[in-house]
Amino acid sequence: MTLPPAYVVGAYEHPIREAGGRTLAELQADVALGALTDAGLDIKDVDGFFCGPDAPGTGPLSIADYLNLDLRHVDTTSTSGSSYLIHMAHARQAIAAGKCDVALITLAGRPRSEGLAKGIMPRLDTPDQPDYQWEHPYGLAILGMYAMVARRHMYEYGTTAEQLAWIKVAASHHAQHNPHAMLRQLVTVDEVVNSPLVADPLHRLDCCIVSDGGGALVLTRPEIAKSLKRPLVKVIGTGEAPKHQEGGYANDLISGAAKSGRIAYEEAGVTPQDIDYVSVYDSFTITALIQLEDLGFCEKGQGGRFVADGNLISGVGKLPFNTDGGGLCSNHPGNRGSMTKAIEVVRQLRGEATPQTQVKDCRLGLANGIGGQLGVRHGSATVIMERE
Repeated sequence: MTLPPAYVVGAYEHPIREAGGRTLAELQADVALGALTDAGLDIKDVDGFFCGPDAPGTGPLSIADYLNLDLRHVDTTSTSGSSYLIHMAHARQAIAAGKCDVALITLAGRPRSEGLAKGIMPRLDTPDQPDYQWEHPYGLAILGMYAMVARRHMYEYGTTAEQLAWIKVAASHHAQHNPHAMLRQLVTVDEVVNSPLVADPLHRLDCCIVSDGGGALVLTRPEIAKSLKRPLVKVIGTGEAPKHQEGGYANDLISGAAKSGRIAYEEAGVTPQDIDYVSVYDSFTITALIQLEDLGFCEKGQGGRFVADGNLISGVGKLPFNTDGGGLCSNHPGNRGSMTKAIEVVRQLRGEATPQTQVKDCRLGLANGIGGQLGVRHGSATVIMERE
């Protein structure tokens, strides 16, 4: 059954990168009110609330209380960074089922203020988790796991450090035009591969930044969207898929995007070749490369060649990506995996991206997020949006 579209009427990304004394609840309120203001709606209009693992206290109960929301539908789906695209899918379903009319989705984080560098910390698994015995003895850290995935991709397909570096270069080309990006300096391939090696073969500039901040989205049913004075952007396809270790037989170079993307394409009735703009999660350069392959923008193993020579740079390459600078250059507030990905798709479809990065005649945009990590278990979600 094909669901009727839900419309994204509000989108807001927090401009802050260091929160200082602002609490997590205050950041949640900031982004919620920002997205509602963008939509031309009031907090009293919200009757559906969706939040992920970043919400403080008792999650939706605490934030709903803090914002004084009058709700009839809540969703706390938690698949780490992919939660927020799944929330978009679930909001669309809830709106179609008549469970709510105005759905609010929020994300906020303070990892920079709290001194967290998650990539170098051992996983905090506990003995009652079924995968504890396989990972804990080795002190697995996110950075090390992604480095192993990158090295495997190099071994299998001949991918080079210079090819991975092009992903950072493209992100920096876009970030230089974003006044809120943490890293606005344009970098070259040589600068990436000559930056300090942090986990072979990943260099420091292959890694995302750590920031505070957040974002929020507002989705509504079509009648409400068409009554508001905002460009019409509708969700036309969604897909979600967990990817795990499959009893030790998993292919570490295939992410959940291979399945979530296929589901979203089928629902939207489009193909990868129809997509004008793509936002993919970029915790590391290899993260983006794997997703681009699995979403069908190139054949598996050809990602290195696909991203090289500026192919991801808006106005230069065939597939503009992460035109806000992404996690590699702009911001990474905790579980950002998909919230800011969706926000930048909305900007592109509305024609509201920075003038230097706006994709001409952008009609179809795709956002993909990963929560968890490549090489072990993670959730993947894909959302396709269309400008009406």
